[in-house]
Amino acid sequence: MITKPKGCHDLIGNEAKRWKYVDKVIDELMDKYNYNYIRTPIFESSEVFHRGVGETTDIVTKETYDFKDRGDRNITLRPEGTAGIVRAYIENKLYGEPGPVKVYYNGTMYRYERPQSGRDREFTQFGFEVLGSNDPLVDAEVISIPVLLFKMLGLHGIKVKINSLGDRESRDNYREELIKYFKPHIKDLCEDCNERLNKNPLRILDCKVDKDSDILKNAPKTIDYLNEESKARFEEVKNYLNELEIDYEVDPNLVRGLDYYNHTVFEIEADVEGFGANNVLGGGGRYNGLVETLDGPETACMGFASGFGRVMQALELEKVDLPIHDDVEVFVMYVSDTEKKYAASLTQYLRANGFRVDTEYTGRGLKAQFKQADRLNAKYLILLNDEDLKNDEIKIKDNKTKEEALIPVDYLLYFLDENLSEEGYGELDHGCSCGCGCDEDCDCGCQDGEECTCDHEKGCSCGCGCDEDCDCGCREGKECTCDHEKGCSCGCGCDEDCDCGCREGKECTCDHHNK
Repeated sequence: MITKPKGCHDLIGNEAKRWKYVDKVIDELMDKYNYNYIRTPIFESSEVFHRGVGETTDIVTKETYDFKDRGDRNITLRPEGTAGIVRAYIENKLYGEPGPVKVYYNGTMYRYERPQSGRDREFTQFGFEVLGSNDPLVDAEVISIPVLLFKMLGLHGIKVKINSLGDRESRDNYREELIKYFKPHIKDLCEDCNERLNKNPLRILDCKVDKDSDILKNAPKTIDYLNEESKARFEEVKNYLNELEIDYEVDPNLVRGLDYYNHTVFEIEADVEGFGANNVLGGGGRYNGLVETLDGPETACMGFASGFGRVMQALELEKVDLPIHDDVEVFVMYVSDTEKKYAASLTQYLRANGFRVDTEYTGRGLKAQFKQADRLNAKYLILLNDEDLKNDEIKIKDNKTKEEALIPVDYLLYFLDENLSEEGYGELDHGCSCGCGCDEDCDCGCQDGEECTCDHEKGCSCGCGCDEDCDCGCREGKECTCDHEKGCSCGCGCDEDCDCGCREGKECTCDHHNK
Protein backbone atom coordinates (compact mmCIF):
# COMPACT_ATOMS: atom_id res chain seq x y z
CA MET A 1 0.00 0.00 0.00
CA ILE A 2 1.30 3.46 -0.92
CA THR A 3 1.26 5.79 2.08
CA LYS A 4 1.64 9.56 2.48
CA PRO A 5 5.15 10.98 2.98
CA LYS A 6 6.46 11.33 6.51
CA GLY A 7 5.48 14.62 8.11
CA CYS A 8 2.38 15.12 5.95
CA HIS A 9 -1.32 14.76 6.78
CA ASP A 10 -4.59 14.04 5.01
CA LEU A 11 -7.29 16.53 5.96
CA ILE A 12 -10.75 14.94 5.81
CA GLY A 13 -14.17 14.83 7.46
CA ASN A 14 -15.11 17.19 10.27
CA GLU A 15 -11.47 18.16 10.76
CA ALA A 16 -11.45 19.56 7.22
CA LYS A 17 -14.71 21.39 7.95
CA ARG A 18 -13.14 23.01 11.03
CA TRP A 19 -10.17 24.15 8.95
CA LYS A 20 -12.46 25.58 6.26
CA TYR A 21 -14.46 27.40 8.92
CA VAL A 22 -11.34 29.09 10.30
CA ASP A 23 -10.34 29.85 6.68
CA LYS A 24 -13.63 31.68 6.30
CA VAL A 25 -13.17 33.65 9.54
CA ILE A 26 -9.71 34.76 8.40
CA ASP A 27 -11.03 35.80 4.96
CA GLU A 28 -13.86 37.84 6.47
CA LEU A 29 -11.61 39.50 9.05
CA MET A 30 -8.98 40.47 6.48
CA ASP A 31 -11.71 41.93 4.30
CA LYS A 32 -12.73 44.16 7.24
CA TYR A 33 -9.14 45.40 7.48
CA ASN A 34 -8.98 45.90 3.68
CA TYR A 35 -6.20 43.36 3.08
CA ASN A 36 -6.23 41.67 -0.34
CA TYR A 37 -5.55 37.96 -0.83
CA ILE A 38 -2.28 37.06 -2.56
CA ARG A 39 -1.10 33.67 -3.82
CA THR A 40 2.52 33.03 -4.77
CA PRO A 41 4.09 29.83 -6.20
CA ILE A 42 4.78 26.89 -3.91
CA PHE A 43 8.32 26.78 -5.32
CA GLU A 44 10.62 29.67 -6.18
CA SER A 45 14.18 30.22 -7.28
CA SER A 46 16.36 29.18 -4.33
CA GLU A 47 17.82 32.67 -4.26
CA VAL A 48 14.49 34.12 -3.08
CA PHE A 49 14.63 32.23 0.20
CA HIS A 50 18.39 31.90 0.66
CA ARG A 51 18.91 35.63 0.32
CA GLY A 52 15.53 36.68 1.72
CA VAL A 53 15.27 34.47 4.80
CA GLY A 54 19.02 34.49 5.47
CA GLU A 55 21.87 32.11 4.73
CA THR A 56 22.63 31.65 8.43
CA THR A 57 19.10 30.76 9.57
CA ASP A 58 18.18 27.20 10.56
CA ILE A 59 15.52 27.25 7.86
CA VAL A 60 18.04 27.72 5.06
CA THR A 61 20.96 25.74 6.51
CA LYS A 62 18.94 22.72 7.67
CA GLU A 63 15.32 22.71 6.61
CA THR A 64 14.70 23.88 3.03
CA TYR A 65 13.75 21.45 0.28
CA ASP A 66 16.34 22.41 -2.37
CA PHE A 67 16.63 20.67 -5.74
CA LYS A 68 17.54 21.21 -9.38
CA ASP A 69 14.75 21.02 -11.94
CA ARG A 70 15.08 19.55 -15.43
CA GLY A 71 16.41 22.87 -16.68
CA ASP A 72 19.24 22.68 -14.12
CA ARG A 73 17.75 25.62 -12.16
CA ASN A 74 18.07 25.78 -8.36
CA ILE A 75 14.56 25.51 -6.92
CA THR A 76 13.30 25.60 -3.32
CA LEU A 77 9.89 24.70 -1.94
CA ARG A 78 8.72 27.72 0.01
CA PRO A 79 9.51 27.40 3.74
CA GLU A 80 7.67 30.62 4.69
CA GLY A 81 5.44 33.22 3.03
CA THR A 82 7.11 36.62 3.30
CA ALA A 83 10.07 36.28 0.91
CA GLY A 84 7.87 35.10 -1.97
CA ILE A 85 5.47 38.00 -1.41
CA VAL A 86 8.35 40.48 -1.48
CA ARG A 87 9.54 38.91 -4.76
CA ALA A 88 6.01 39.33 -6.17
CA TYR A 89 5.90 42.92 -4.90
CA ILE A 90 9.11 43.74 -6.79
CA GLU A 91 8.39 41.75 -9.97
CA ASN A 92 4.89 43.16 -10.38
CA LYS A 93 6.10 46.71 -9.58
CA LEU A 94 3.52 47.10 -6.82
CA TYR A 95 5.80 49.73 -5.30
CA GLY A 96 4.63 52.03 -8.09
CA GLU A 97 1.05 52.00 -6.79
CA PRO A 98 -0.25 54.43 -4.15
CA GLY A 99 0.69 52.64 -0.96
CA PRO A 100 0.69 50.91 1.28
CA VAL A 101 0.10 47.47 -0.25
CA LYS A 102 -1.81 45.31 2.26
CA VAL A 103 -2.01 41.59 1.49
CA TYR A 104 -2.66 38.29 3.26
CA TYR A 105 -1.93 34.68 2.36
CA ASN A 106 -2.91 31.19 3.44
CA GLY A 107 -1.08 28.21 1.97
CA THR A 108 1.20 25.22 2.36
CA MET A 109 4.89 25.55 3.29
CA TYR A 110 7.65 22.94 3.40
CA ARG A 111 10.49 22.38 5.84
CA TYR A 112 12.60 19.26 6.19
CA GLU A 113 12.66 18.74 9.95
CA ARG A 114 11.92 15.93 12.36
CA PRO A 115 8.13 15.57 12.50
CA GLN A 116 6.67 16.09 15.96
CA SER A 117 3.54 17.51 17.56
CA GLY A 118 2.79 20.85 15.91
CA ARG A 119 5.72 20.52 13.45
CA ASP A 120 5.30 18.87 10.06
CA ARG A 121 7.26 18.79 6.83
CA GLU A 122 4.23 20.04 4.93
CA PHE A 123 2.29 22.60 6.95
CA THR A 124 -0.16 25.42 6.37
CA GLN A 125 0.74 28.97 7.29
CA PHE A 126 -1.38 32.11 7.16
CA GLY A 127 -0.16 35.64 7.52
CA PHE A 128 -0.39 39.21 6.31
CA GLU A 129 2.02 41.91 5.17
CA VAL A 130 1.96 45.69 4.84
CA LEU A 131 4.50 46.94 2.28
CA GLY A 132 5.24 50.62 1.80
CA SER A 133 4.69 52.27 5.19
CA ASN A 134 7.00 52.96 8.11
CA ASP A 135 4.21 54.40 10.26
CA PRO A 136 4.26 52.97 13.83
CA LEU A 137 0.46 52.77 13.56
CA VAL A 138 0.96 49.98 11.00
CA ASP A 139 2.98 48.03 13.58
CA ALA A 140 0.14 48.37 16.08
CA GLU A 141 -2.51 47.38 13.52
CA VAL A 142 -0.62 44.27 12.43
CA ILE A 143 -0.26 43.23 16.08
CA SER A 144 -3.96 43.88 16.76
CA ILE A 145 -5.27 41.64 13.96
CA PRO A 146 -4.17 38.24 15.34
CA VAL A 147 -5.22 39.33 18.84
CA LEU A 148 -8.75 39.93 17.56
CA LEU A 149 -8.71 36.78 15.41
CA PHE A 150 -7.74 34.44 18.23
CA LYS A 151 -10.33 35.99 20.54
CA MET A 152 -13.01 35.62 17.85
CA LEU A 153 -12.14 31.94 17.51
CA GLY A 154 -12.69 31.42 21.23
CA LEU A 155 -9.16 31.26 22.67
CA HIS A 156 -8.49 32.84 26.06
CA GLY A 157 -5.58 34.49 27.82
CA ILE A 158 -4.23 36.16 24.68
CA LYS A 159 -0.91 37.85 25.42
CA VAL A 160 1.32 40.05 23.28
CA LYS A 161 5.08 40.18 23.80
CA ILE A 162 7.00 42.89 21.97
CA ASN A 163 10.57 44.07 21.63
CA SER A 164 12.59 46.34 19.37
CA LEU A 165 15.74 45.38 17.49
CA GLY A 166 16.22 48.98 16.38
CA ASP A 167 17.44 50.35 13.05
CA ARG A 168 20.62 49.30 11.25
CA GLU A 169 22.86 51.47 13.42
CA SER A 170 21.33 50.06 16.61
CA ARG A 171 21.63 46.49 15.33
CA ASP A 172 25.27 46.97 14.35
CA ASN A 173 26.12 48.35 17.79
CA TYR A 174 24.27 45.52 19.47
CA ARG A 175 25.94 42.96 17.22
CA GLU A 176 29.39 44.12 18.32
CA GLU A 177 28.37 43.89 21.99
CA LEU A 178 27.07 40.36 21.51
CA ILE A 179 30.30 39.20 19.92
CA LYS A 180 32.30 40.67 22.82
CA TYR A 181 29.97 39.00 25.33
CA PHE A 182 29.79 35.54 23.73
CA LYS A 183 33.49 35.11 22.80
CA PRO A 184 34.64 34.06 26.29
CA HIS A 185 31.70 31.61 26.58
CA ILE A 186 31.53 30.27 23.05
CA LYS A 187 33.03 26.84 23.90
CA ASP A 188 30.18 26.29 26.34
CA LEU A 189 27.57 26.69 23.59
CA CYS A 190 26.44 24.30 20.87
CA GLU A 191 28.22 23.75 17.57
CA ASP A 192 25.68 25.85 15.65
CA CYS A 193 26.19 28.80 18.01
CA ASN A 194 29.94 28.59 17.42
CA GLU A 195 29.29 29.03 13.71
CA ARG A 196 26.83 31.88 14.29
CA LEU A 197 29.14 33.98 16.43
CA ASN A 198 30.74 35.95 13.62
CA LYS A 199 28.08 35.41 10.93
CA ASN A 200 24.99 36.48 12.88
CA PRO A 201 25.35 36.51 16.69
CA LEU A 202 21.65 37.47 17.13
CA ARG A 203 20.81 33.93 16.03
CA ILE A 204 22.53 32.62 19.17
CA LEU A 205 19.76 34.23 21.23
CA ASP A 206 17.23 32.11 19.34
CA CYS A 207 19.12 28.84 19.87
CA LYS A 208 16.87 25.85 20.61
CA VAL A 209 19.70 23.85 22.25
CA ASP A 210 21.05 26.43 24.72
CA LYS A 211 17.83 28.39 25.30
CA ASP A 212 17.85 27.65 29.07
CA SER A 213 21.55 28.44 29.51
CA ASP A 214 22.51 31.24 31.94
CA ILE A 215 24.88 32.47 29.25
CA LEU A 216 21.91 33.32 27.01
CA LYS A 217 19.77 34.59 29.88
CA ASN A 218 22.47 37.07 30.95
CA ALA A 219 23.31 38.26 27.44
CA PRO A 220 23.01 41.99 26.61
CA LYS A 221 19.48 43.13 25.73
CA THR A 222 18.64 44.75 22.42
CA ILE A 223 16.57 47.45 24.05
CA ASP A 224 19.65 48.79 25.89
CA TYR A 225 21.43 49.53 22.60
CA LEU A 226 18.72 51.40 20.71
CA ASN A 227 19.66 54.83 19.42
CA GLU A 228 17.38 57.76 20.21
CA GLU A 229 15.45 57.49 16.96
CA SER A 230 14.74 53.78 17.50
CA LYS A 231 13.72 54.42 21.12
CA ALA A 232 11.29 57.14 20.06
CA ARG A 233 9.80 54.89 17.38
CA PHE A 234 9.30 52.04 19.84
CA GLU A 235 7.52 54.42 22.23
CA GLU A 236 5.15 55.42 19.42
CA VAL A 237 4.31 51.78 18.72
CA LYS A 238 3.50 51.23 22.41
CA ASN A 239 1.38 54.37 22.51
CA TYR A 240 -0.70 53.15 19.57
CA LEU A 241 -1.13 49.74 21.22
CA ASN A 242 -2.46 51.56 24.26
CA GLU A 243 -4.88 53.50 22.06
CA LEU A 244 -6.10 50.20 20.56
CA GLU A 245 -6.43 48.77 24.09
CA ILE A 246 -4.03 45.93 23.28
CA ASP A 247 -2.41 44.52 26.41
CA TYR A 248 1.29 43.86 25.86
CA GLU A 249 4.48 43.04 27.70
CA VAL A 250 7.91 44.28 26.65
CA ASP A 251 10.18 41.21 26.50
CA PRO A 252 13.82 42.29 25.99
CA ASN A 253 14.81 38.66 25.32
CA LEU A 254 12.51 38.36 22.32
CA VAL A 255 14.21 37.98 18.95
CA ARG A 256 12.65 36.39 15.90
CA GLY A 257 14.39 33.55 14.07
CA LEU A 258 14.71 35.21 10.66
CA ASP A 259 17.50 37.55 9.58
CA TYR A 260 15.33 40.21 7.93
CA TYR A 261 13.71 41.66 11.07
CA ASN A 262 14.43 45.13 12.48
CA HIS A 263 12.65 47.55 14.81
CA THR A 264 9.42 45.97 16.17
CA VAL A 265 9.25 42.21 16.74
CA PHE A 266 6.37 40.48 18.52
CA GLU A 267 4.79 37.16 19.43
CA ILE A 268 1.20 36.22 20.31
CA GLU A 269 0.59 33.70 23.08
CA ALA A 270 -2.54 32.09 24.52
CA ASP A 271 -3.38 30.09 27.63
CA VAL A 272 -3.71 26.61 26.14
CA GLU A 273 -3.73 23.62 28.43
CA GLY A 274 -1.46 21.04 26.87
CA PHE A 275 0.92 23.44 25.15
CA GLY A 276 3.19 23.60 28.18
CA ALA A 277 5.82 26.34 28.23
CA ASN A 278 5.66 26.89 24.47
CA ASN A 279 2.30 28.59 24.03
CA VAL A 280 3.22 30.85 21.09
CA LEU A 281 0.61 30.90 18.31
CA GLY A 282 2.46 33.18 15.89
CA GLY A 283 4.63 36.22 15.53
CA GLY A 284 6.12 38.78 13.22
CA GLY A 285 7.77 42.11 12.98
CA ARG A 286 9.14 44.86 10.79
CA TYR A 287 11.51 44.12 7.90
CA ASN A 288 12.48 47.43 6.30
CA GLY A 289 15.50 46.03 4.41
CA LEU A 290 14.13 42.87 2.79
CA VAL A 291 12.85 44.48 -0.42
CA GLU A 292 16.30 45.97 -1.04
CA THR A 293 17.94 42.62 -0.29
CA LEU A 294 15.92 41.09 -3.14
CA ASP A 295 16.90 43.93 -5.55
CA GLY A 296 13.88 46.16 -5.04
CA PRO A 297 13.63 49.79 -3.93
CA GLU A 298 13.94 50.85 -0.31
CA THR A 299 10.61 49.86 1.25
CA ALA A 300 9.37 49.73 4.83
CA CYS A 301 7.37 46.57 5.63
CA MET A 302 5.60 44.88 8.55
CA GLY A 303 4.10 41.40 8.80
CA PHE A 304 2.77 38.48 10.85
CA ALA A 305 2.60 34.71 10.33
CA SER A 306 1.07 31.78 12.19
CA GLY A 307 1.00 28.04 11.69
CA PHE A 308 -2.57 26.99 10.85
CA GLY A 309 -2.10 23.59 12.43
CA ARG A 310 -0.86 25.19 15.63
CA VAL A 311 -4.02 27.28 15.90
CA MET A 312 -6.26 24.28 15.17
CA GLN A 313 -4.41 22.26 17.81
CA ALA A 314 -5.04 25.05 20.34
CA LEU A 315 -8.75 25.11 19.50
CA GLU A 316 -8.94 21.34 19.93
CA LEU A 317 -7.08 21.33 23.25
CA GLU A 318 -9.30 24.11 24.56
CA LYS A 319 -12.38 22.22 23.31
CA VAL A 320 -13.63 25.22 21.34
CA ASP A 321 -16.85 24.22 19.59
CA LEU A 322 -16.67 25.68 16.10
CA PRO A 323 -20.09 25.97 14.40
CA ILE A 324 -19.57 23.56 11.52
CA HIS A 325 -22.25 21.65 9.63
CA ASP A 326 -22.10 17.91 10.31
CA ASP A 327 -25.50 17.17 8.83
CA VAL A 328 -27.63 17.46 5.73
CA GLU A 329 -30.89 19.35 5.74
CA VAL A 330 -32.76 17.00 3.42
CA PHE A 331 -32.26 13.36 2.39
CA VAL A 332 -34.30 12.27 -0.64
CA MET A 333 -35.42 8.62 -0.65
CA TYR A 334 -36.85 6.51 -3.47
CA VAL A 335 -37.46 2.90 -4.60
CA SER A 336 -38.54 2.77 -8.26
CA ASP A 337 -36.63 3.98 -11.33
CA THR A 338 -39.14 6.76 -11.99
CA GLU A 339 -38.77 7.92 -8.38
CA LYS A 340 -34.99 7.84 -8.82
CA LYS A 341 -35.18 10.11 -11.87
CA TYR A 342 -37.39 12.51 -9.95
CA ALA A 343 -34.95 12.36 -7.01
CA ALA A 344 -32.10 13.39 -9.32
CA SER A 345 -33.89 16.52 -10.52
CA LEU A 346 -35.30 17.33 -7.07
CA THR A 347 -31.94 17.20 -5.31
CA GLN A 348 -30.45 19.44 -8.00
CA TYR A 349 -33.36 21.89 -7.61
CA LEU A 350 -33.07 22.04 -3.82
CA ARG A 351 -29.28 22.48 -3.91
CA ALA A 352 -29.64 25.32 -6.38
CA ASN A 353 -31.99 26.98 -3.88
CA GLY A 354 -29.44 26.83 -1.08
CA PHE A 355 -30.24 23.62 0.81
CA ARG A 356 -27.76 20.92 1.84
CA VAL A 357 -29.23 17.82 0.21
CA ASP A 358 -28.16 14.22 -0.39
CA THR A 359 -29.79 11.14 -1.80
CA GLU A 360 -29.17 7.42 -2.42
CA TYR A 361 -26.43 6.39 -4.89
CA THR A 362 -25.69 2.71 -4.17
CA GLY A 363 -29.02 1.01 -4.84
CA ARG A 364 -29.86 0.34 -1.20
CA GLY A 365 -33.38 -0.56 -0.10
CA LEU A 366 -35.65 1.79 1.83
CA LYS A 367 -34.63 0.39 5.24
CA ALA A 368 -30.94 0.94 4.48
CA GLN A 369 -31.71 4.43 3.19
CA PHE A 370 -33.27 5.33 6.54
CA LYS A 371 -30.04 4.20 8.23
CA GLN A 372 -27.95 6.26 5.80
CA ALA A 373 -30.10 9.33 6.51
CA ASP A 374 -29.44 8.86 10.24
CA ARG A 375 -25.70 8.54 9.61
CA LEU A 376 -25.81 11.84 7.76
CA ASN A 377 -27.84 13.47 10.56
CA ALA A 378 -30.54 14.39 8.05
CA LYS A 379 -33.09 16.83 9.45
CA TYR A 380 -35.87 16.08 6.96
CA LEU A 381 -36.58 13.05 4.80
CA ILE A 382 -38.40 13.26 1.48
CA LEU A 383 -40.05 9.90 0.72
CA LEU A 384 -40.87 9.80 -2.97
CA ASN A 385 -43.81 7.70 -4.07
CA ASP A 386 -45.06 7.30 -7.63
CA GLU A 387 -48.69 7.71 -6.60
CA ASP A 388 -47.96 10.92 -4.68
CA LEU A 389 -45.99 12.34 -7.59
CA LYS A 390 -48.94 11.77 -9.95
CA ASN A 391 -50.88 14.12 -7.69
CA ASP A 392 -47.98 16.61 -7.56
CA GLU A 393 -47.48 15.86 -3.90
CA ILE A 394 -44.47 14.91 -1.77
CA LYS A 395 -44.29 13.20 1.60
CA ILE A 396 -41.83 14.87 3.96
CA LYS A 397 -40.83 13.61 7.40
CA ASP A 398 -39.16 15.34 10.33
CA ASN A 399 -36.37 12.91 11.18
CA LYS A 400 -36.32 14.02 14.82
CA THR A 401 -40.01 14.18 15.77
CA LYS A 402 -40.98 11.56 13.13
CA GLU A 403 -43.95 13.73 12.12
CA GLU A 404 -44.97 13.34 8.47
CA ALA A 405 -46.80 15.65 6.09
CA LEU A 406 -48.07 15.29 2.54
CA ILE A 407 -47.55 18.64 0.84
CA PRO A 408 -47.92 20.02 -2.69
CA VAL A 409 -44.66 20.01 -4.67
CA ASP A 410 -45.00 23.76 -5.23
CA TYR A 411 -45.06 24.31 -1.46
CA LEU A 412 -41.82 22.40 -0.74
CA LEU A 413 -39.46 25.40 -0.79
CA TYR A 414 -41.73 27.39 1.52
CA PHE A 415 -42.01 24.44 3.89
CA LEU A 416 -38.23 23.99 4.09
CA ASP A 417 -37.57 27.72 4.43
CA GLU A 418 -39.99 27.92 7.33
CA ASN A 419 -38.84 24.80 9.15
CA LEU A 420 -35.11 25.01 8.53
CA SER A 421 -34.65 28.61 9.61
CA GLU A 422 -31.37 28.56 11.53
CA GLU A 423 -30.80 32.06 12.75
CA GLY A 424 -27.15 32.49 13.71
CA TYR A 425 -26.20 28.94 12.66
CA GLY A 426 -22.66 28.81 11.36
CA GLU A 427 -21.59 31.90 13.28
CA LEU A 428 -19.49 32.18 16.42
CA ASP A 429 -21.56 32.66 19.58
CA HIS A 430 -21.17 36.23 20.83
CA GLY A 431 -23.79 35.94 23.56
CA CYS A 432 -23.47 34.70 27.12
CA SER A 433 -22.45 31.16 28.01
CA CYS A 434 -24.06 31.13 31.47
CA GLY A 435 -27.64 30.81 30.27
CA CYS A 436 -28.70 34.23 31.55
CA GLY A 437 -30.28 35.15 28.22
CA CYS A 438 -28.01 38.04 27.21
CA ASP A 439 -27.95 39.02 23.56
CA GLU A 440 -24.81 39.56 21.50
CA ASP A 441 -24.32 43.07 22.88
CA CYS A 442 -23.83 41.85 26.45
CA ASP A 443 -20.44 42.71 27.94
CA CYS A 444 -20.82 40.94 31.27
CA GLY A 445 -17.70 38.85 30.63
CA CYS A 446 -19.07 35.35 31.25
CA GLN A 447 -18.00 34.36 27.74
CA ASP A 448 -14.41 34.86 28.91
CA GLY A 449 -14.88 32.68 31.97
CA GLU A 450 -15.60 35.54 34.35
CA GLU A 451 -18.57 35.76 36.73
CA CYS A 452 -21.74 37.00 35.07
CA THR A 453 -22.79 40.47 36.26
CA CYS A 454 -26.11 40.75 34.40
CA ASP A 455 -29.14 41.69 36.53
CA HIS A 456 -31.35 39.13 34.84
CA GLU A 457 -28.81 36.42 35.66
CA LYS A 458 -29.98 36.46 39.26
CA GLY A 459 -32.75 34.18 40.48
CA CYS A 460 -35.07 31.65 38.87
CA SER A 461 -36.92 32.03 35.61
CA CYS A 462 -40.04 30.12 36.70
CA GLY A 463 -41.34 32.76 39.09
CA CYS A 464 -40.93 30.65 42.21
CA GLY A 465 -39.21 33.49 44.06
CA CYS A 466 -35.73 31.95 44.46
CA ASP A 467 -32.89 34.31 45.23
CA GLU A 468 -29.60 34.47 43.35
CA ASP A 469 -28.13 31.52 45.25
CA CYS A 470 -30.78 29.10 44.01
CA ASP A 471 -29.43 26.09 42.09
CA CYS A 472 -32.72 24.38 41.33
CA GLY A 473 -31.97 24.35 37.62
CA CYS A 474 -35.13 25.96 36.24
CA ARG A 475 -32.99 28.59 34.45
CA GLU A 476 -31.58 25.79 32.31
CA GLY A 477 -35.07 24.61 31.37
CA LYS A 478 -35.24 21.87 34.01
CA GLU A 479 -38.12 21.33 36.44
CA CYS A 480 -37.96 23.58 39.51
CA THR A 481 -37.24 21.62 42.70
CA CYS A 482 -37.59 24.48 45.23
CA ASP A 483 -39.98 23.76 48.13
CA HIS A 484 -41.62 27.18 47.88
CA GLU A 485 -42.30 26.55 44.17
CA LYS A 486 -45.04 24.13 45.15
CA GLY A 487 -48.64 25.21 45.54
CA CYS A 488 -50.57 28.40 44.75
CA SER A 489 -49.36 31.93 45.24
CA CYS A 490 -52.83 33.41 46.02
CA GLY A 491 -53.14 31.91 49.49
CA CYS A 492 -56.02 29.59 48.62
CA GLY A 493 -54.30 26.60 50.21
CA CYS A 494 -53.79 24.43 47.12
CA ASP A 495 -51.22 21.66 47.42
CA GLU A 496 -48.33 20.98 45.04
CA ASP A 497 -50.55 19.19 42.52
CA CYS A 498 -52.69 22.26 41.86
CA ASP A 499 -52.64 23.44 38.26
CA CYS A 500 -55.13 26.30 38.52
CA GLY A 501 -52.65 28.76 37.07
CA CYS A 502 -52.70 31.51 39.71
CA ARG A 503 -48.91 31.32 39.98
CA GLU A 504 -48.76 32.61 36.42
CA GLY A 505 -50.94 35.60 37.32
CA LYS A 506 -54.20 34.04 36.14
CA GLU A 507 -57.44 33.91 38.15
CA CYS A 508 -57.58 31.03 40.65
CA THR A 509 -60.12 28.34 39.65
CA CYS A 510 -59.77 26.04 42.69
CA ASP A 511 -63.06 24.85 44.23
CA HIS A 512 -61.96 25.67 47.78
CA HIS A 513 -60.94 29.13 46.69
CA ASN A 514 -64.55 29.90 45.88
CA LYS A 515 -65.97 28.53 49.11
